[in-house]
This record gives sequence, structure tokens and C-alpha cells, in this order.
Amino acid sequence: MFDQFSERHIGVSNEKDLKAMLDVIGVQSVDELISQVIPQSIRLRKPLALPAEGMSEYEFAAHIRDLADRNQPYRSFIGMGYYPSAVPAAVTRNIFENPAWYTSYTPYQAEISQGRLEALLNFQTAVISLTGMEIGNCSLLDEGTAAAEAMAMMFSLRSREAVREGRNQFFVDRNLFPQTLDVLLTRSEPFGIELIVDDYDEYEFTGREFGAIVQYPAADGRVRDYADFTAAAHAKGALVTVAADLLSLALLKAPGEWGADIAVGSAQRLGTPMGFGGPAAGYMTTREAFKRNMPGRIIGVSVDRLGNKALRMALQMREQHIKRERATSNICTASALMASMTGFYCVYNGPEGLRRAAETAHLAAATVARALEAMDYRLASKDFFDTLEVEAEAAVVQSLALEQGINFYYPSEGRVRMSFDEVTSASEIETVVGIFAAAKGKKTKAVKAVTESCVPAALRRQSSYLQEPVFNSYRSESALMRYIKKLELRDISLANSMISLGSCTMKLNAAALMQPLSLAGFQNMHPFAPADQAKGYMDLIAGLEQDLATITGFAACSLQPNSGAAGEYTGLMVIRAYHQSRGQGYRNVVLIPASAHGTNPASAAMAGMKIVTVACDANGNIDVADLEAKAKEYASELCGLMVTYPSTHGVFESRIREIVDAVHDAGGQVYMDGANMNAQVGLTNPGYIGADVCHLNLHKTFAMPHGGGGPGVGPICVAEHLRAFLPSHPVVATGGDEGITAVASAPWGSALLFPITYGYIKMLGAKGLRKATEMAIVNANYMSAALAAEYRTYYSGETGRVGHEMILDLTSFKKDYNIDCGDIAHRLMDYGFHAPTLSFPVHETLMVEPTESEPKEEMDRFIEALIAIKRECEAAVGQADNVVVNAPHTARELAGAWEHPYSREQAAFPLAWIGEAKFFPYVSKIDNGYGDRNLCCRNCE
Repeated sequence: MFDQFSERHIGVSNEKDLKAMLDVIGVQSVDELISQVIPQSIRLRKPLALPAEGMSEYEFAAHIRDLADRNQPYRSFIGMGYYPSAVPAAVTRNIFENPAWYTSYTPYQAEISQGRLEALLNFQTAVISLTGMEIGNCSLLDEGTAAAEAMAMMFSLRSREAVREGRNQFFVDRNLFPQTLDVLLTRSEPFGIELIVDDYDEYEFTGREFGAIVQYPAADGRVRDYADFTAAAHAKGALVTVAADLLSLALLKAPGEWGADIAVGSAQRLGTPMGFGGPAAGYMTTREAFKRNMPGRIIGVSVDRLGNKALRMALQMREQHIKRERATSNICTASALMASMTGFYCVYNGPEGLRRAAETAHLAAATVARALEAMDYRLASKDFFDTLEVEAEAAVVQSLALEQGINFYYPSEGRVRMSFDEVTSASEIETVVGIFAAAKGKKTKAVKAVTESCVPAALRRQSSYLQEPVFNSYRSESALMRYIKKLELRDISLANSMISLGSCTMKLNAAALMQPLSLAGFQNMHPFAPADQAKGYMDLIAGLEQDLATITGFAACSLQPNSGAAGEYTGLMVIRAYHQSRGQGYRNVVLIPASAHGTNPASAAMAGMKIVTVACDANGNIDVADLEAKAKEYASELCGLMVTYPSTHGVFESRIREIVDAVHDAGGQVYMDGANMNAQVGLTNPGYIGADVCHLNLHKTFAMPHGGGGPGVGPICVAEHLRAFLPSHPVVATGGDEGITAVASAPWGSALLFPITYGYIKMLGAKGLRKATEMAIVNANYMSAALAAEYRTYYSGETGRVGHEMILDLTSFKKDYNIDCGDIAHRLMDYGFHAPTLSFPVHETLMVEPTESEPKEEMDRFIEALIAIKRECEAAVGQADNVVVNAPHTARELAGAWEHPYSREQAAFPLAWIGEAKFFPYVSKIDNGYGDRNLCCRNCE
């Protein structure tokens, strides 16, 4: 029936269109095509063990509301890096719930990403300003992994002398969030980094340290002066990172002002919900001198072909597909959507709004502190920002607090910790004081509000922040709404047209899947809340883990990794722990095909592995003979193989089982990269093929949005023998019995996003999941066949078919037309399309993946555009000033003086249907070299 989700999600929904497409492909049925694409030896013999039919959208809406209602979002004063936030409704409605913002891709195509690039530049500017640093990136994943990235960055910044001396110690102050320490433990061990955990004010640097990290304010709430500590570290050649609370920096002296080298943390409390742990934007800022070593993405200001200001991602030499095993970070995503929300939160509130929010949190803590001291409670410190630690009977206080619907944090039996926030009210303060009064059998007295600061005078902020015009111009909702809309109109997203990025699977992010993210029962949960308050989340997580394990053919699943690259790393670390448990910790060689995405070797390097590259043959397949030879050569130290299936070239390799067997015979494990899982679901799976672990990009195959570059989720699924090693967490019990230490700050990573994938599976059911995969394969083969007369498909399988994506060969265009694939990409913008993936995995090619979500009409428009552009290339031979190399064309240029040999109409409206909804790029072709030579990563206008 039409009410079924699969009929809404799958773009080709009528038999007439399907038959026309199959005729172009040259097959009689979908089954015939699938039999030609996927080797029979790995085809599943029976359907997935899931309900065959999916829920309707209406049924799922009722079901997911019931799960949300099973959660009890008590008033959280737990803190520990997660806080209730006054998320502006104008930001929620216009950004978080707006497909024009959440369905856009990473801004690699900068000319059609100027809106989100400005939003991210605003985020960078705000964080740089608050931390007092000189340069920042446009977000990391969370506080724990940001701290780990800073540790790795400092390690890579060691001088040659320090490397020769073997300086490998990293000081960690004992008063750091425990989840951050756990992630540092995970990330340090493969590098041979020794963590020294001690008290900052008692530690003496020995000269063997390369770096240090402190929390500001400390985990127990203390506001401490780290200036002398930092000076002592610098005197011994060590760098200092501070994990800083951004809201506190509206009142506290900026880290850059007391000498810190790197600042990291989470921006969660600046305009994003807790969401049971994520997603939120992690951040990093640092000194200008360290810009070449900074991980992640940096938004920079440059100029376009016409000399106009234009934004772009700067310093992209750090991208993993270039550095591969030499990369010092494997991070390949960000939390761009959440960073945009934080940027707009700062735009809307400005410096006075942030100060007001910080004072609300601080003075609430001060008021409670005075009341507790009046009742003879002892505080851990009289110098604090928003967090108090109190000596009290934790069990008694907890019982009384739960009766009032309140959660505190209980670090020990004799201590209670509480963190206040920007939404703390006077009545809540009275309730909190009443709980502690009752714990001593006393009556509550009237609470007198404190108005003076408890921050030491020497650490009070004197410098200004957020002085840029953008943070002082949009106070009314009308003004903010129009600013957001102005930026939105500068971008292409799935709300405009198909985004056919190969390997990136830009499929529909259905509204029915996105709606539950706005439910209070999901948004307002603290990740460290007692499990009995999170029954809805626990049921959802258990169900999702089981469904993903079933789909992948494995025994267990961990949802903790909060990006695809994090999933790769986690899978390798689980394999590593397995080998160590068997007394084979010396196994550290990983085989990686030459065609693999760059994050594979980068992740292997992060896991302390030695990378051995396996050759590919002329058809793009793994050279099995080379693999077998290297597996035998390194048998005594083989850890495993990282393999993408279908391959990065978009082909189902028929000898995959031979490949798996060769690795197993040599004592290794097989990690299967889930980047191309959209071609497997319901037809085959990693477990059935014989792999041991896979990661999944939920922001690809399982319908989570890309959000302009993140958030992503990268869970891993494992075979039974690896279950015990799934990642654990220091605060909340999760993972295997012998689980590796945490890979993310929150126990279940970015849990707020889970209803999306959960709903995708529940509404499609086994039949719908299989049909979605089949149609992804049909659509790719249709486009390949329809373009065959104009563009050769670079690789195909043994039967001449592709999988769910294909690589179009443009390698001769430079010679034939003096036009390269980058020019084609820019010209597609004039036609209203985002380009396919450029020059990956083969230089001067386009990798196209239409996904199952696109209707035939949209694919036909894209096909027509590519053919028309080729005609333009042919017509441009001998003409340096031509419509392709000058693309894209802005409205401003089209309205001005015109001296080109082609017409304005040819530039803007090369096909008739473009005029129906013309997208005008906001800037013309950007000068990347200028932006790198004149790096500016702040919005200074």
C-alpha cells in the first residue's frame, strides 16, 4: 500500500519507469541484474531475520513516541561535560529541523557551500575569541576525542631532539573528566605514550614529557590558576592543552592569556541539547605556529575568480587520502550541523547574552554554596564557576533528590557533585538547598540570592570577546531568521537536487525519521543518568544493536564510535585486543588495498599498526596473488586485512572469499569497511562473507543526514569471538567483559541520532531493506548504461556491471579539451547540481552514486546535464575563455559587463528546465592558493 515507507523512500516507485530503466541496462528483471552484479557464492540463502513488512510512518510515529515517553528526563545537575541548554527555538526550527541544513554535504565544493561555510566560520570565530587563541577548526567530535587529538598533535610536534631522546610521557591532571582520561588511555597506548596521572600543583616536570593536559574549571568545579604550571611545562619543552568549558570563558580568564598552547572541549552547552551524550561539536583552538599540525577542518577566507571574498576549507593537505599512513589523525568528519547551531547561538546571544548565561550558572552555584556552608556542609573549593563538590552522604542525598526528580553526580559515597547552568531557576535553587537541608534533618530557610562572583580576582576575564559585527547584529528573531535564510540560499543540499557523491551515499533523510529527534524524551536526557530513567533509550539501543548485528551477520554491536573513521579505529583496536588476549600482541601488520579510502591507512596508523599495501589489478580488483603472497610473508605478525566491499571502485569482487581465507589462514582477522554497505543490505553481509568485524556509516547506508559535514555515527559489529572486547566506559557500564577503554566521551556516542536508523530499519522491514539495496544497484547501472556512449565507466565487474556506484572516465579530457574534472564539477553548479566525487579513487574521474532515493526524472536530468557539458567541452576546443573553465557563473557576473564569447543565457540556462528553479552560485571559482597563502579563519567583517 502507498502508506508504506518504502514507497516514499525509494525514488523509482512505478513499474513503467523501472521497466524503461531495465531496458536501458539490457536486462529483463531486477533479479537478473542482481545475479549479474553480486557473486552467487556470497548471496544470502534466506531473508534477514527481521520482520518482513515494515511499520507505516504513522505506526512508527506512535512507537517512537512511546519509547521517548519511557525516558524520564529528570532535572539534571550532573554536569561532567553535559548540561541543559537554552537552545533557541529559532535555531532549532531553522537549522536543526531544516533539510536545507541537515542534508547538505561536507563543503568540499566550496562555491555552492558558502552559507554553511559562513556558519562554520562563525563557530570558529566564537571559539577562537572565547579561548583567546589565534586559530581554530570548524569542529571535532566531542571533548574526549578532541583531547586525544591534541595529545597526538603535541606528540607529532616534538622536536627532532625530543624524538631522539624518546620523550613519550604525557602529564594528565587527576582532576580531569574520567571519560576524557579513558579516551586518552585508548589513544595513547598504540603510540607508546606513557600517561602520568598526578596533581598539577604537586608535579615537577622531568624533561621526559612532551605535553600536559588540565581541565578548566577542574572536574570537581575548582577554578585554578595554571599560569605557573604552564610556565614550568614550557621551561622543560612541554606543551600544554587545556580542556576548557566555553561558557565559563565568558567570566574566566581565557586560556590563551595564561599561556596554554591548545584549547579543546565541547560546545554542547552553547545551543545544542544533551541528547543522551551527543552529537555536539567538539572544538580545538591553538597558536598560529601550529596550524599545519591541527587535525580536522579549518574554514578560511579567500577570493574568487572575480576578486570577491569567498570561503573554503583551508590547508587541505592534512586530508587522509593524501597523507594516508603518514597522517597524524584519522578524523574525516566533524560535527558541522551542531557547530552551525552553536555559531547561530552565539550570533543570537552575542557577548552580553553569553555573559548573562554564564552569570546565571555561576550565581546559582554561589547561592547554593552559601546556603550549604550555612548548614555546615564542607565544599571542595570556594573558587568555582558552576560546579560544587560537597561532603555529604551520597546515598541519603540521592534518595531525597530522586524524590524531587533531580539528578546529581556522586563521585564517591561521601561526596556529591552538582553543576548549574543557564536555565537554572530560583525555585530549583530552593529545591536543591531543601534536599541538603533534609539530608541533615533541618528545615529549609529562605534562600538569599548571591550577586558577587566566586571567581578569584586574578582569574576573572578582563578581555572582550565576540566583538565581531556578526555577533552584535541579530538580536530579533526576524533578523536572525533572515540571516539564516540568506545563508541557506547560498548552498546546494538534497532539498535542491540529487547529490550523486560516490562512496558518500547521499540518500533521503526522511522527515518521519528526523521528527523524533525533537522529542523532549530524547533531547533532554543526560548520558550519565541512572539507567532506570532511560528505559526508552535502553530499549531503542538494544533493539538497534540487535538489528544491525542481524543485518551484518554478526553477533554483537557497539554504538559508541561517533564517526566512520572512529568506527574503523575501534574495529582495529578490538582486533588488537583479541590478539593480545591470545598472547599474540606482536601481530601488528595490516594489509590494505591500494584503492582503499585514506582513512583506512590513517586509522591503522592511529592503532599503532604497520601498513602493507596490496596491489590492485587492471580491473580495479584486489590482486589476489599479491595479497596471498603478502599474507604468507607476514604470517607471523599479521594482524589483519582492511577491505571495502564492494570495492572502492564500485565492484563486487568475485574472489572475496579467497581473500578472506588467505588472511585467516595466516592468523589474521578481516575488518570490512562499511562505506559501501548500501550495496549489501539484505543481499549479502560481512558475516556471511567471512569477515570478523565491520563498521557502519549510519550517515550513509542507514539514512542519517550528513549535516554539512557531520555528525556521523560509525558503530561496529563483530563476530562472537570479538564480543568481549567491545569498548567500555568509565562512568556507565557498557561494552564487553574485556572491553577496550572508551573511544568516545559518551557511553553510546551520539545517541540522539539513533531513532533515525532505528526507524529506517523498522519502517522498511526485511523486504524494504532488500528492495532499497536492489534499487541502489539498479539506479547505478542505469546511469552507467545511459551515459555509456559519452562517458566510459572506468571499472566494472566480470559481467560488465557495476555495484551501487560507478567511476566515469574523464582522464582524456585535459588532453582532448584542455578541461579537467574540476572544471566539470564547477560547471555542474551552473546546472544546479553538486558534483560527484572528484578524482577518487582514480585521478581525473567522477565517482557517481545515485542511491535508491532518486526518482528517474532526477537521474535523467543529471544525465542530460553531463551530456550537455561534454558538448560544451567539445565546442570549447581552442577557446581559453569558455563556459566550462569559467564556471560557475554568479548572478552578479551575469548582470554586469559581459565580454565572454558565449552568451549569458548559455552560462546560466544551458537547458530549458534549469529556469524552473535556477540556483545561482554565490561566488565564482575560488582561488585556493590565495586562501592558503593568506590564511584567515575568523569572520572579521
